[in-house]
Amino acid sequence: MITIKEVSELAQVSQATVSRAINGHPTVKESNKLKVFEAIKKLGYKPNSFAQALASNRSNSIGMLVGSLDGPFYGPLMHNTEDIVRQKNMYLVVTSGQESKEKEKDSIRFLQSKQVDGLIIHSDMLSDEELIAIAKDTSAVIILNRYIPELAKQCIRIDNELGGYLATSYLLECGHSRIVCITGQLSKIDSRERLQGYRNALAEYGIAFDDNLIEEGRFDHDGNHEKIRRVLDRAADITAIFCQNDNIALAAYDVCSERNLIIGEDISIVGFDNDTYSQHIRPGLTTINFPIQEMGTEAANAILALVKKESYQLKNKLSPTIVIRNSVKKLD
Repeated sequence: MITIKEVSELAQVSQATVSRAINGHPTVKESNKLKVFEAIKKLGYKPNSFAQALASNRSNSIGMLVGSLDGPFYGPLMHNTEDIVRQKNMYLVVTSGQESKEKEKDSIRFLQSKQVDGLIIHSDMLSDEELIAIAKDTSAVIILNRYIPELAKQCIRIDNELGGYLATSYLLECGHSRIVCITGQLSKIDSRERLQGYRNALAEYGIAFDDNLIEEGRFDHDGNHEKIRRVLDRAADITAIFCQNDNIALAAYDVCSERNLIIGEDISIVGFDNDTYSQHIRPGLTTINFPIQEMGTEAANAILALVKKESYQLKNKLSPTIVIRNSVKKLD
C-alpha cells in the first residue's frame, strides 16, 4: 500500500506539506500543491479518510434525520440532498426517527457520535426547545419543514397553509361546497397547517366549517381506506374530497371504485405532494405540487455553506402550486 512518506519523497516535499495539500490548507504553495497531486496520481495513493478527518478536524460527512427511509416524499428529498453533497466530495449519512421521539433523539446522538460536519433535521416528534438545544451543540444545523423563530435563518419549509388553501379554493371555484378533508396525522405540523388552509378557503367563500367533514388519516397507507369509508357514510351529500397527501388520495380512489363512484364525475378528489404516480393513475390526480427536490437541494447548499462558513441566501419558505388534471368536475 502506498504511504504518505512515498508521496512526499516523490514530490520532494515534507510529509506535513503533503497532508496540508490533501486537506486543502491555504498555506501550501501552489507549486508544492501541484507536485503533491502529480505524485498522488502517479503512485495511485489513496488518502486514509480517518486520518484526513483528524488532520482537518472534519469528517467530510453530513448527517440527515428523516421520518422514514422510504416513500415518495423522503426518497426524492434524500436523493437531491445527497446529489449536491457528493458533488462537493462529501458523504450523506441518513437515519430515520420512525415516528418515535426516542428514536429521533437516538438518531441525532448517533449522527453526532460520528462527528458529522453538519446536521439536516426533518423531525416530527422533537419540540422546538429540543431542536434549539441541538442547534446550540452543533456548529451547522438546518431544520426542514418547520419554522422555529430562534432558528429562523436555519429553517426551510413549504407553505403548507397555502397548499391547503389552494386545494380547497380550487374545489370551491369548481362549485363544490360539501368538501371532505382527510388529514394526515394531526400530531404533524404539516397536517395542521394544511387543515388551516382548508378552513381559510371555506371562510373566504362564506362556508361554515363542519367537523363531520374532517377525518384524521395517515400520510402512509395505514388505515386510510376505513377512514374514507367512514366519512363517506357519515356525509352522503359530499361531492369532493381534499386528501392531504397523494397516498391518502390513492386510498380514496380505491374506496370510490368499491362504491362504483366515477372520479371526476360522481365525486372529485384533490391530493397533495404531486407524487410521480399521480399523473399515471386514471383519471390523472389534481394535486398540490410540493417542491421536494428544491427542498433537498436548498438544504444541501445551505448546510455546506454553514460548514464552510460561507455566506448563503437561504430560501426559508418554498411555495406550492396546484397541478390540474382530471379528477375534479366543474359543477353547474
